Amino acid sequence: MATHGERARIVATGGGHRVTPAELFFDLVFVYAITQVTALMAADPTALRLLGGAVVLALLWWCWCAYAWLGNVVRADFGTMFSVLVAVMAVVLVASLTVPHVYADEAGGLPVPLVFVLCYGAVRILHLVIYWISDPEDQALHATLRRTALFSVAPPFALLVVGSAFTGLTQVLIWLGAVLIDYLGIYVTGSSGWRVASPGHFAERHGLIVIIALGESIVAIGVGVSGFDVSAPVLAAAAVGLLVVAGLWQLYFRRISEAAEHRLAGLDGDDRTRLARDVYTFLHLPLVAGVVLSALGMKKVLQQVADTEHYDLSEPLHGVVAWALSGGVGVFLVAAALILLRVTGRRSVVLLVGGVLCLCAGALTVLVPALLALALLAGVVAVILVLHGRTTGDGGEGQGSAEWASGAG
Repeated sequence: MATHGERARIVATGGGHRVTPAELFFDLVFVYAITQVTALMAADPTALRLLGGAVVLALLWWCWCAYAWLGNVVRADFGTMFSVLVAVMAVVLVASLTVPHVYADEAGGLPVPLVFVLCYGAVRILHLVIYWISDPEDQALHATLRRTALFSVAPPFALLVVGSAFTGLTQVLIWLGAVLIDYLGIYVTGSSGWRVASPGHFAERHGLIVIIALGESIVAIGVGVSGFDVSAPVLAAAAVGLLVVAGLWQLYFRRISEAAEHRLAGLDGDDRTRLARDVYTFLHLPLVAGVVLSALGMKKVLQQVADTEHYDLSEPLHGVVAWALSGGVGVFLVAAALILLRVTGRRSVVLLVGGVLCLCAGALTVLVPALLALALLAGVVAVILVLHGRTTGDGGEGQGSAEWASGAG
């Protein structure tokens, strides 16, 4: 039980620390942010806009990750830290409001792209400041924070500001360059100084953001039929879409997350930090991006099935949306396979082959009715789950990897 003095200052976490209600509250703005990214891509479903949406998602992801790391070493529900979280929530909320117009700023009002960039910069700077004062005596941490500011914050922020003055392909490419420099900067700064105090907390935080992304898929189903009559095909499409989401949920929480957490707990020091960086900070981004892409495809399927005035049930999906439906699942499966490879050292052929097939399935999606394409995708996900379970044993990947991690640790 914390004293009044502890609640007024920054308090370190322990090895058994778990996710706090304050962090769940913090995640609410990212629920909205991910929804806005889907809206950004759905408004102009082209290859360029999908790339632009991925860039925005990567920037928002980094904002979230920074505070997942911070919340692992400093309690988020006490005094100063909670006040910072609320301030960051306000800034991210403003950034989220700008997302749908960040590539198509209309005349009048504030310069939307620049507002988004300034919000991003504020979130990153606040993170470094709080990390610095969280442990005034840790010189290794302070050296890492200085390198992070120099290589992973300042150059990307400058590029983002420059990019906000352009539009179209130029803006997207400049911002993409900023993202690549930002992520590369993490390797340049090294792992010394960063630490993961509680593996359980760290795994749980990232599991919650996966839940948020999966929840966006369900929201997309509802948004797709908003304003249309409820019909039997609409109900069928919604149910099948839910089966796809449920399959991805089962793959992650029954076959991946437990294995990753056990392996993380079996390491310490810089080895634990590097695994957390690779598996959670880097490889969970394509995992979440895959869900967002698939949500875009499901949204368009439901819209076509519901809008009987403009579409027939035999109408297929068109353009990049057709690829997004199965391609998003493909990105998710490949990311899952890479996570298991990093955690266990073993290749999951089922996930890799299934992911590649889903990535290539867009060419077939444009040839079949949208509802049938969604049903086939649900079937593919179910088959992959069954085959993956058989190749990893009755206990699933989670149990097998837990035993492997215990021995390796």
